[in-house]
Amino acid sequence: MHTELQIDIGQWADAEALVGFNQAMARETEGKELDHETLTAGVKALIDQRVRGFYVVARHGGELVGSLMITKEWSDWRNADFWWIQSVYVRPEFRRQGVYRQLYDFVRARATERDHVCGFRLYVERDNHRAQQTYEALGMHESVYLMYEAPADH
Repeated sequence: MHTELQIDIGQWADAEALVGFNQAMARETEGKELDHETLTAGVKALIDQRVRGFYVVARHGGELVGSLMITKEWSDWRNADFWWIQSVYVRPEFRRQGVYRQLYDFVRARATERDHVCGFRLYVERDNHRAQQTYEALGMHESVYLMYEAPADH
């Protein structure tokens, strides 16, 4: 099944829906409750500062049904950016209908218009096998890198 969608760059009017999508995703995938005020400020900061990245949104009948966020990672080895795909969310009733595929196709097409994009990266929960299958079906493969993190001391 392939749902008829309008795919575009997220705007200010989409901010509250994007906040809701992020909250739902955090609950589903990690069992976390995100601080609404902090998350809202973060979503709006990215919409305002496109140098950092951007949201891509999917609309069905004018209503947001899915989104993803692109952030940029400079690679000195390649003299270009990797676009990190993050905060992927599709409303449950629209899953398995090609929404993510259309979002991803939009991102790939946008990247081919630019000289400074060398590839795409994302991270996925180890146990999210359905998402892993989706990414593999679209030509992505597991990286040789493991991801580590530590909080900044403030």
